[in-house]
Amino acid sequence: MENKIEIYQSKDNQTVVKVKFDKETVWLSQKQMAELFDRDRKTITRHISNIFKEKELIENVVCSFFELTTPHGAIKGKTQSKKVKFYNLDVIISVGYRVKSKQGTQFRIWATQRLKDYLVQGYAINEKRLAQKQQEVQYLKTGIRILGRAIEAVDGKPNTELLQLFAKGLELLDDYDHETLDLKGENTHTFYYPTMKEYLEMIEEMYSDFESDVFAKPKDESFESSIRQIQQSFGGQELYPSLEEKAANLLYMIVKNHSFVDGNKRIAAACFLYFLNKNNGLLIDGIPIISNEALATLTLFIATSQPKESEIVKRLILSILNRNRLDRL
Repeated sequence: MENKIEIYQSKDNQTVVKVKFDKETVWLSQKQMAELFDRDRKTITRHISNIFKEKELIENVVCSFFELTTPHGAIKGKTQSKKVKFYNLDVIISVGYRVKSKQGTQFRIWATQRLKDYLVQGYAINEKRLAQKQQEVQYLKTGIRILGRAIEAVDGKPNTELLQLFAKGLELLDDYDHETLDLKGENTHTFYYPTMKEYLEMIEEMYSDFESDVFAKPKDESFESSIRQIQQSFGGQELYPSLEEKAANLLYMIVKNHSFVDGNKRIAAACFLYFLNKNNGLLIDGIPIISNEALATLTLFIATSQPKESEIVKRLILSILNRNRLDRL
């Protein structure tokens, strides 16, 4: 009960009430409420009694005794302690809406405006968050549907075959909704890690395809950190034990580290493919494990995702690689 904060001051600056914070609420004694609402203690006591009698509040829930130290009345320089009954914010507000006084009216005006502000602001914030969440989910779901699409094979197919074509995307949607995307990869053979020089040579080959003076121009040394990160181990165990986990994290980190002035998403996608190819994980029977559309969609997911969504995004990439690989074995 040491935290004292001034919470109310009357317009005439004559009344100042300091509240006590404890157990995530504020507390006032009857004496303080009498001062706050400019009424005598008997009036405050009557209102509190009626609040409990009408069962508006439960007394043992909203009341508590605190020990107060005050100067001794008879011995100079001495102090004395006594237990005083305090009432929490629920009681303060209830009394404030019952008491009749000028300051009680001011309190109600103040409290009503605060409530209105919080309701309006809270509604606006929640509406904004809900809209953002719906947009993110719709964006993600739309992208996942793209992953299961094979439009060139759709013409002339009956509905049952169409459903089979879309089955993979629908399964991913269901797993996303139920938070059951894959947690680990399937391919755990010995890995080859391209060197910094090899990655840069591969990126250099991309220059002619993009008309930009600043394409692949480094901003800092974070690119090297990205490609080294997937090699890390802890306690003798690899941090990312499978090819799919390494590839997913590589794509994510290069996009998010934003190491270049221009071309970060294109470079990230290219390095992702390059790493998979160097580890014989890109092609299965001559067919890429991931389509151009899927790669573009996943890269955009990463770029627009928030840091708190990193795990779900990486698990999505991992799940796609796992299932595409298993489908073709």
